[in-house]
Amino acid sequence: MCIGQIGNLLPHVALSANLAQHLMPAWGLSAAEGGLLASGYAFGYMLAVPVLTTLTDRIDARLVLLCGSIVSGLATIAFGLFAVGFWSGLAIWSLAGLGFAGAYMPGLKALTDRLPAGDTSRAVTLYTSSFSLGVGLSFLVAQLVADRWGWRAAFVFTGIGPVMMAVVCLAMEGRRPEHKPGRLLDFKPVFANREALGYIFGYGAHCFELYGVRTWLVGFWTYVIAHQGAPSWMSPVLVSFVFAVVSMPASILGNEAALKFGRHRAITAVMIASAAIAVLIGLNVGAPGWAVAVLLLAYGLTVPADSGALTAGMSAAATREHRGATLALHSTVGFGLSAAGAWGTGVALDFAGGPQSAAGWMLAFIVLATGISMGPLALLWARADETKSAITAK
Repeated sequence: MCIGQIGNLLPHVALSANLAQHLMPAWGLSAAEGGLLASGYAFGYMLAVPVLTTLTDRIDARLVLLCGSIVSGLATIAFGLFAVGFWSGLAIWSLAGLGFAGAYMPGLKALTDRLPAGDTSRAVTLYTSSFSLGVGLSFLVAQLVADRWGWRAAFVFTGIGPVMMAVVCLAMEGRRPEHKPGRLLDFKPVFANREALGYIFGYGAHCFELYGVRTWLVGFWTYVIAHQGAPSWMSPVLVSFVFAVVSMPASILGNEAALKFGRHRAITAVMIASAAIAVLIGLNVGAPGWAVAVLLLAYGLTVPADSGALTAGMSAAATREHRGATLALHSTVGFGLSAAGAWGTGVALDFAGGPQSAAGWMLAFIVLATGISMGPLALLWARADETKSAITAK
């Protein structure tokens, strides 16, 4: 499943990897338009995931996973072949996100449905953390292919990646869920589960920050090279790849810390640290290239370190009969705020002078810090309900 997911993620940041250097100049886009174009993927995902993930409570999740993987791959290839400007690009890239809505959380459901009873925290974390390795390869492959053969070839090439998950689906044994009466899109039990909601809203804050920085990472490092200088080997390709790949061990270690010190405590500490580093980067965009690279490496460790713990906490808090609906809301909130993160960061860039302005990048990182700062508040809100219930019980 993790290998298949890496294939599914090959298209994931193909647009972000080529946005600042290729698409914005070619199509004459502002930073806000570029951010909105990138957020189309998350927006398509957000629209489709409530239906597709909740559907896994009724039919075998691997069927949803198979269809979603195929749509994601074909839409990515279509972007490379047919996108000619902002509107056509937005429509096709939103379709790619819609396909991925059938590929990520339904994949997690297909995995957990086939795991033995007991604590699945480490398995869930390995699956979610392999997301980072897939994104790293997406950054790497999309930029290398674009630099050699053009950005259109990058989309066509990365669009082949989901074939890996299709093969996994065909090799997987069938597992039909138990029949559940009631409406398909019944989120009332999920909204009544305040513990799960705390993790879901925390995940939304995480996604706002994560998607915002991934959308603009290549553009930011291009700015650093142009204005502060950096060693020739510190190219945008290498920096974006390393930033994404260190996310995998960071997510695993973050979950281990959550198991040892308590999930809420560990997640809150990581989020506060991430907000602090984002502010430091914003205040030091004019520092030497090597210093900014060190801060970015630290940021690459804190941004994803809460991901596995948040998803594992949500999965553990979800009732078994409503796990699909809980996963659906988790992804809807997460990718809805992902879209807001990509677009909002672009708006901040334009407001403060654009991608060639130090003030623009400073404001962009302050926006990211503000977004992740909402996560601890969500967890505190959920914990307050637990404390109140415990006092009432006594």
